[in-house]
Amino acid sequence: MNSFPEILSDEKAKQKHPDFRRALFDLNPNNITAENGHHLVRIYTDTKEISYRNKILKLLYDHTDPELQSFFEMAYKKERYLDMKIYALRGLARFSNEKEIEKLVSKFKITLAKREETTPYNYQEYELLRGKNALPFLVGKYDYKCFKDLLDQVNEQYERMPEAFKGHITTDESGEIICLRTAGESSKMIRAFFDQQKI
Repeated sequence: MNSFPEILSDEKAKQKHPDFRRALFDLNPNNITAENGHHLVRIYTDTKEISYRNKILKLLYDHTDPELQSFFEMAYKKERYLDMKIYALRGLARFSNEKEIEKLVSKFKITLAKREETTPYNYQEYELLRGKNALPFLVGKYDYKCFKDLLDQVNEQYERMPEAFKGHITTDESGEIICLRTAGESSKMIRAFFDQQKI
């Protein structure tokens, strides 16, 4: 197991430095311990870089250090991207009972329904919610009705999108994005859809 990178434990380190970014993105959950996890919480809290916050949520969401409960509560409130809220919820589920989770999910469902009205073609967000590390993972691990209902809602909203927006990306068990089509194929399909709308 690799030791925790010194640059990430240095509070004065410049987050924009390529070495800082490389060190963070080279980390895997096995590098994280109760002793060094607080450095990631600090970075998450300090940074405005969404990709850093996303990475940190995925590094921490399977850890059970009790101090992380308040971190996941804070992250769930802070994040606006629904996939990142689900990652925070995945971490929070380790410390919360079904009733507590159900309250959060009921509000999440309202936000999700509004997304269909405000950003009807936001296929990336749906694909991330449907990814192997997101809602399907939560349904499989916890078997909560609220998670199943939420995944059903995601799938229903996804299915209502035009075909041009489906099947472009997914995520694996680690949350890494997998492209199912080339960038050229995806843009061609989407452009053709919008061109058709103008006719």
